[in-house]
Amino acid sequence: MKRVAFRMKLKPGYIEEYKKRHDEIWPELKALLSDTGISDFSIYYDEETNILFATQKIVGDASSQDLSSNEIVKKWWDYMADLMDCNPDNSPVSIPLKEVFHM
Repeated sequence: MKRVAFRMKLKPGYIEEYKKRHDEIWPELKALLSDTGISDFSIYYDEETNILFATQKIVGDASSQDLSSNEIVKKWWDYMADLMDCNPDNSPVSIPLKEVFHM
């Protein structure tokens, strides 16, 4: 099992809506992530910077960031695009983070 982390940027004033949408995450998206080998997926929020910090454990080579061709993922990106900094295809701007310590 591999651990990955990345950061994204939330637009100011949208944390409550972001949390609401994730509290109501679509069952088909949740199933897709699980079926792809993604587990223990957490997202943290830094109030001072509006940075979202995500971690996940994965089995295999595909993280959630590698599902760009999936229609469910594309619909989720479209749904979330008004809340986050996004690329032209509505995928969130996502910066991979390098692990420097683990215990």
